[in-house]
Amino acid sequence: MNSFLHSVADYFKRSDIILWILTVITIVYSFLLISSMQRAGNYSYIKTQVIAVSAGLVFAVIISVTDYRFLIRKWYFAAAIAIILAGLVFAFGMQVTGTDDTAWLRLPGGYTIQPSEFIKICFIITFTKHLSFLNEKDMLHSFIGVITLVAHAVIPMAIIHLQGDDGTVLIFGFIFLIMSFTAGVQLRYFVALGIGLMAGIPIIWNFFMNDEHRNRILALFDIDGNAMTNYGWQQYQGKVSISSGELFGSGLYNGSRVEYGIVPEQENDFIFTVAGEELGFVGCVLLLALLFGIAIKIILDAQKCTDIQGKYICCGVFSVITSQTIINIGMVLGFFPVIGITLPLFSAGGTSALSTLLMLGLVQSVMNHNLDDMDKASVRRGSLSRIKI
Repeated sequence: MNSFLHSVADYFKRSDIILWILTVITIVYSFLLISSMQRAGNYSYIKTQVIAVSAGLVFAVIISVTDYRFLIRKWYFAAAIAIILAGLVFAFGMQVTGTDDTAWLRLPGGYTIQPSEFIKICFIITFTKHLSFLNEKDMLHSFIGVITLVAHAVIPMAIIHLQGDDGTVLIFGFIFLIMSFTAGVQLRYFVALGIGLMAGIPIIWNFFMNDEHRNRILALFDIDGNAMTNYGWQQYQGKVSISSGELFGSGLYNGSRVEYGIVPEQENDFIFTVAGEELGFVGCVLLLALLFGIAIKIILDAQKCTDIQGKYICCGVFSVITSQTIINIGMVLGFFPVIGITLPLFSAGGTSALSTLLMLGLVQSVMNHNLDDMDKASVRRGSLSRIKI
């Protein structure tokens, strides 16, 4: 028993305990919001969330005690898993209520999963391997090296676009940009990419976006309010719910708009409106503080890391948490079009919560095993010091 307790204590000593605490507090907060929200219907969202989060925490701990460098060395397994998941979606993909993409798979028991959430993790692992390979070969500054990185990112983005999940495509874009920038890809390539995207806007608008996408964007600029009865309705109702909460909200389980489900998809992409109505401005600030606290801890862990692969992993997870948070809140507040981006750890949806926890497990793995390297380096420095004396 003492040995087990010692092992547990040693595990938490090596882990980023603050990141674990922030994660657990965020999970508890999300449970409160989801349990309040589900008054609007008969489906037990909280049951699904508890199952997914419980599994996510178990797998996160397993990943955290596994050396992340082993996972990167076996990058081809991650690539194979991503290919299989994408293939299953093309063969058996389906839509779920409240979505307009065919990016889901049905599991026994009536549950569904969104494979693209797990493909993000596979992409972070394979892209880390790619970046570290180019770094070893001194090719990160070469045009050929950068082109291979672009191709690496474009392939999964194109596949997921064909499934209709363009929100996830955008997140892949942010993962690619942030990890590449962190690795040291020169600024001129990002400028060239930006210019290319700006020049390609007419092509993207006319050939890669359908009427649904275009109308969601146009609804943001509909001064006359005609879109409020259609594409802008969800965002309008969301903003009304948030503003009704004022400073402290109507109280948890007391929001009338939450109870009657006035905001469409409030359990998923618009969970922020539940916090706004029932817990007010204070609840919204707390929610954002938790998510950005997690993101800040991840980037600080990346700075501590002595191994470039660990840095890349942390930056990849940071890019997912940060970009999804900013885009989701921007959607709810009407700054961005609604594109189906979940709020990490808060949105009801087992796949999103599970994949986020797996990514946090990767960060904890970096901290656990990077600490081993720092301890060894410290011992070597100590030995050299004694030799000099």
